[in-house]
Amino acid sequence: MQDVVAKAQALAKASYQDTKGQVPDWLTKITYDQWRNIRFRPEYTLWRDDHLPFQVQFFHPGFYYNRTVTINVVDAKGGVRPLAFSPSQFDYGHSDFASKVPQNLGYAGFRIHAPIKNPEYYDEVIVFLGASYLRAVGKDEVFGLSARALAIDTAEPSGEEFPYFKEFWLVTPVTPAPTPAPTHKKAAAKPKTPTASPDPPVKAMTVYALLDSPSLAGAYRFTIEPGEQTIVGVDARLFLRQEVRKLGIAPLTSMFFHGENAPRQFEDFRPEVHDSDGLLLNFESGEWLWRPIDNPRTLQVSDFHMVKPRGFGMIQRDRDFDHYQDLETHAEQRPSAWVTPHGDWGTGRVELVEIPTKSDTNDNIVAYWVPQKTAKADDLVAFSYAVSWYGDDAARPPGGRVVATRRDRGTAESVYRFVVDFAGKELDALPATTVLRGVVSVAKDDTAELLDQQVVKNPATGGWRLTFQVRPKKTPVDLRAFLDKDGNALTETWSYVLLQ
Repeated sequence: MQDVVAKAQALAKASYQDTKGQVPDWLTKITYDQWRNIRFRPEYTLWRDDHLPFQVQFFHPGFYYNRTVTINVVDAKGGVRPLAFSPSQFDYGHSDFASKVPQNLGYAGFRIHAPIKNPEYYDEVIVFLGASYLRAVGKDEVFGLSARALAIDTAEPSGEEFPYFKEFWLVTPVTPAPTPAPTHKKAAAKPKTPTASPDPPVKAMTVYALLDSPSLAGAYRFTIEPGEQTIVGVDARLFLRQEVRKLGIAPLTSMFFHGENAPRQFEDFRPEVHDSDGLLLNFESGEWLWRPIDNPRTLQVSDFHMVKPRGFGMIQRDRDFDHYQDLETHAEQRPSAWVTPHGDWGTGRVELVEIPTKSDTNDNIVAYWVPQKTAKADDLVAFSYAVSWYGDDAARPPGGRVVATRRDRGTAESVYRFVVDFAGKELDALPATTVLRGVVSVAKDDTAELLDQQVVKNPATGGWRLTFQVRPKKTPVDLRAFLDKDGNALTETWSYVLLQ
């Protein structure tokens, strides 16, 4: 790590040099289908014949990917060797431009494979491709939302700055040596035949990366542990060239086209289309907060003030295929991503950015942590966290959770009605005769009037349904609600912003 830190520090002291243009212009103008048809030949897979728990394949530049990355391999003895690109490593299918590709062009990125589903097959578990993007899956998921190394000035009038990785170091996994058999010095004693203990499995792979942008340079270490939940540990050191107004730590990027929580503005045979359906936050106090994601008509930026955050994540909570009806994308199998800070992150905020979109091909949702202290020129910013990629997880949160949010225009003039379904193991076990209370609040009383509300057992799901109505006086209206029994909160807090 120290070698990469030194490179980042030296890079930050020099003037920024944009590497855009390394890829021939004609190659960036090919179509998505042409780029996708360029396949890496399996026989060139890194560590293919080494009987290691990880293998690596590489991506060809072109289309959106207009920069190349230097990729190095680090062996057990600390030796470093660069990986040489060659067009012969790729199958160009029916394309007629293979002979035009420069022999030393370079790779666009890479993907790591590991046998997480079947011990005989190496599944694709994580991808590093484009700017500072990475995305991963757990054992039973398909690829969906992405993470990024860093977000700079997202949703700022000055425009967003996109840092990019320019160099990687892939550390060769090393299987530990077997434990030596014990020796016996007493000749009279007959030694027992030692039983060979199996070598402990190599669970994680380490990747180092060098980040660059006009505002800063950075050194990253990623520790990748595939499994039921694939956990990616992240350690970063950032060296600032200039002040950054908004530094977004641990950014998650997803897509929300439409869901049950808002009326549609278009036709679509699919009832819902999204990679994530909510933002989940865990506060130092122990409170859990759920914010359903929306596809707004105008840009929407929401702040959630936190001190020493326990975690936050973009969650795909709805796992019912019938709610999506998409045989190609399988949105019900898209992973959730949960960020667990390491150490004290102090005071700051999680910022949620929702961007209007008319297509499900656009990632229009972003969430990240913004420290309260602004990063100045020549500052060193260090942070560490883990990102867990997983399917359903009853531990987040451990109690009752929101499983659906719906709304309509209610039963009176100028009124909105909200229907919020809660579920959870302990919550569902409560008999229908139990008296639960919906604690509904409006952040500012001058924005809306709270009308009738009720809580009833939902016989179809076994959970509980909260229904209430509000009459806006002006927008936006910031709403919160949870279920309570005898003064004890039974659920996470539901949070919603009514814009119109």
